[in-house]
This record gives sequence, C-alpha cells and structure tokens, in this order.
Amino acid sequence: MKTARRPTYSFLILVIGLIIIDTLLAWFFLQISPTTARGVAVIGIAAAFMVLFTLWFGMYGAIAAFVGGVLGSGLLSGLPASVSVYSALADLWLVLVPLVAFRIFEVNPAMESRRDLFHLVLFGIIINNLIAASWGAISLALGKVILWNEIMAAFLPWFIGNVIFSVIIVPFLLRRYTPAVSRSKVYVKNYWF
Repeated sequence: MKTARRPTYSFLILVIGLIIIDTLLAWFFLQISPTTARGVAVIGIAAAFMVLFTLWFGMYGAIAAFVGGVLGSGLLSGLPASVSVYSALADLWLVLVPLVAFRIFEVNPAMESRRDLFHLVLFGIIINNLIAASWGAISLALGKVILWNEIMAAFLPWFIGNVIFSVIIVPFLLRRYTPAVSRSKVYVKNYWF
C-alpha cells in the first residue's frame, strides 16, 4: 500500500522557483505590453502559466501566483504596496477557480477528453479570467491608480489578453506535459499533495 507523500524541501524549492518565474513573467510582459492602465498588461502570458502551474502543483502554484502578482505586476511595476497586495488577489482567484473546479469535477489535467477540455475552457479560461479581471480593475480604482470611469478600459484588455494567451498556451501544455509532470515528486493530485 502506497503511503501519502509528506512535504519535503522539494516543495519549498518548487514554490520559490515558481514565485521567481511568475514574478518575472508578470513584470516582463507588463513592461513590453501595450497598457491601458498601470498594472494591466494586454499580453497575458503570465496568467496562462500561473493557471498551468497551479493545475500541476496545487496550492503551491496558487501561493506562487499570488506572490508573483504582488511582486511582478505590483511592486516592481511601481504600484503602492497596499494596492499590489489586494490587486494580486486577482491572480489568486485566477488560479483557484480552475484548481477547485478540476478537483470537484475530477478533471484530468492531461486533457484526454472533451469533458476535460470543456471544464478547462469554462473554469480555467472564461470564469476565472472574468473574476480576476473584474477584481483587478476594481482594485486599481479602489487604490486610486485608475479613475472609476476607467474600470472598463482596464477590465477589457486584462480579460481579453488573459483569455487569448490562456487558450493558446494552457490546453497545449497541459496535454503535452502533464503525463511527464505527473510522474514527478512535486506533482500535486489534490490541493497540497
């Protein structure tokens, strides 16, 4: 009988590595992307990788997405610390929605069926990005980074950019690399282990 895995230093190294990757992706694409508001990138590649990492590494990926958002899209991009923290909750919602849906509906991240793809598109591309872009745009207005009448100007590129790059990147990489990643010691089948 196989015993449950216990957390090891591998998970700490994994989280640190994912934080670095998420931070650099968020910061870099914010720098090169056309922006309509400070903290909003039209090129949403970081969001796609945050979802991907969370589906493979559970809550470790979610922690990395949040911290990467605080650092990459927030502090390194010049947002005030308080705005960085609560706007980065958008990254947390972005990854938690598909993670919870995949666990509840027992979706295979290797995308082996149309059912798996349906759940990915619904929860990992559409609903999660609607929530994240809404939260993010409103949090920028609350933090006085943008005006209230600029919320849609922040929401639309945030949502559309994330959706476009998620559609291109996430299904392909899940199908291609999940079998290999799932054999690693750091792959998470539930939320933590």
